[in-house]
This record gives sequence, structure tokens and C-alpha cells, in this order.
Amino acid sequence: MPNPIARNNPTDRKVYILTGPTSGIGRATALEMAKHGEIVLVGRDPKKLNEFQGEIEQKGGRAVSVVCDLSDMASVRRAAGQIVALKLPIAGLLNNAGILQMRPTKNARGWDTSFVTNHLGPFALTEALVPSLPKGANVVFVVSAVEDPERKPAVAAGFRGGRYISAEASARGEWKPDGAKKPGYDAYATSKQAILAAAMAFARETPRLRFNAIEPGLNPTTGLGGSDVGAFVRFLQRFIIPILVPLLMTFFKILSTPKRAARVISKIMTDASGQAGVYYDEGGHPMQGSALVHDPKFQDRVVTETRALLSTIPK
Repeated sequence: MPNPIARNNPTDRKVYILTGPTSGIGRATALEMAKHGEIVLVGRDPKKLNEFQGEIEQKGGRAVSVVCDLSDMASVRRAAGQIVALKLPIAGLLNNAGILQMRPTKNARGWDTSFVTNHLGPFALTEALVPSLPKGANVVFVVSAVEDPERKPAVAAGFRGGRYISAEASARGEWKPDGAKKPGYDAYATSKQAILAAAMAFARETPRLRFNAIEPGLNPTTGLGGSDVGAFVRFLQRFIIPILVPLLMTFFKILSTPKRAARVISKIMTDASGQAGVYYDEGGHPMQGSALVHDPKFQDRVVTETRALLSTIPK
């Protein structure tokens, strides 16, 4: 695949890697980040990637596409190898891609799709790229405050916080009891809790890089659940909710839009202050997650168990 990023090589070049770039927050962020540098678009649909790459270039930006299915560890490893082979001056990595399923599914290996896509995939991609990232690079994870069982808006929506038992149990789709009534909620909350804990552990392990996380706010227009949510909800997401959200944002702090989230994420991605180990809210301000996710012992356990689980996958 041609690499339009390689057309010149100024010394001040900055390249940003972004997963899940073809819709929702990822798409808006890619367009915003293209104002600050060149973009490596990482997604699973080659057609959508190429079309979006063309759109960015038509607007005067530069991008290259790398196909990657975060629910498939072999695909993650191939994508990481391709990115490293490009030998680009990476300034940041944004782990944005995510999935919320109403009805849990399994990947080809028999692992819970949400946990693999939201935690194992970005974890493996990040670890594969870390050795090639220069000192000071920003690594940001898009997470979710629904991991916190004390988060009132999340509880009102039916979430009961992360239900982490172990990485292996999570991969099997097993969670602590007394969780949410909707089957997919525990998988989503637990996967987001795990990757948030990992981000905090990475910040302590690798101080030469700037690991942070962000809760992008409630973005009702993003269609996170995909086809799983049904045709009527998709209709609301596309035509009705985009009109209502800007009107309601004044009254409900947690509400946001992809464009607003993109501006906040881009500010964090381009921050040169050296901040690390920070969990940001939808406005770009430091926030607290659950007590568990900020426990260094829990963070280290998640990382250790995740590495052990990933080591069982043949290379």
C-alpha cells in the first residue's frame, strides 16, 4: 500500500497513530489531529480506511492506512509490525477503538469480543509499539466512567461497574456476580476498567512516555453498539439525537459530541507538558475513577494477568 506520509521528511514532522478512525469520536479526532500532523489510520475495514484517507488528503492532510482487527491478536501483531516498518516519527498513539454489545459474542478464539476489542487488543498493540515510540510520545486510551460502580449516571443507565475476576475469566466472558441486567454491560464496563488500570500501570512502568486516559463523555450519536442496537435506535442516533444533544449539553455535563470530544482529545494528544498517569474527564480536567482502578496493586495485577494471557497465543 502506498505511503503518502513518506512524500517529504521535514525535521519537525509529527505523526499520530489512531485506532477506530472511520466513525464517531475516532473520525472527528482524526480530522482534528490532521491539523497537527500526519495520521496513521488503524481500522478493520480497508474500504472505509481508504475512503477516509482520501478525504483527509483532499482537505490538505496526510495519512496512511493500516488494517487491524483488534479482536484478532494475529491481526494486531501484523498491524504493529507494519507501523514499525514505516519508520515514522511518531508523536502519539490514540487507542480509541471500542465496542459495546448488547448481546455478547465470542471471537474466533472463543474469547469475549468486547473484552478482547476494548482491552486485550489495545493492550497488545501498545506493548508492541512502545519500543519504537520516542521519549515524550503521548499514549492516550479512550475509556469509560461506567467502570465505576459509584458513578451515578452509569448506575442510572443500568451499569454496575467493572466486574473483574481475572484476565482469563474475562476472556471467557465471566464476571463477578450481581452485575448489570443487560448482558453486554458487564463485559463493556470490565474491559474499560481493565484498560484504564493498565494505562495507569504503564505510566508508572515507562516514565519516558506519557500514558494517560480520557472519559470522552456520553456521546449518544456515535453508534457504539453498531447493528446490535436495532434499526429504530440507529435512526434516533443519526437524525434525532444530533439535534437534541447540543441543546441539552448546557444542563448535562456528561453529554458531549464527537467534535467536542475530538478537540479535548487532540489537546491531550499534543500536550507537551509531560503530564502522565492522568485520567481526564469530558472537559479535559483530571477526574477520579473507581477506587479499585486507582489501586496500584490492582493495576499491576491486571497487567501481569493480561501479559500472561496474551503469551498463550501462538506467534
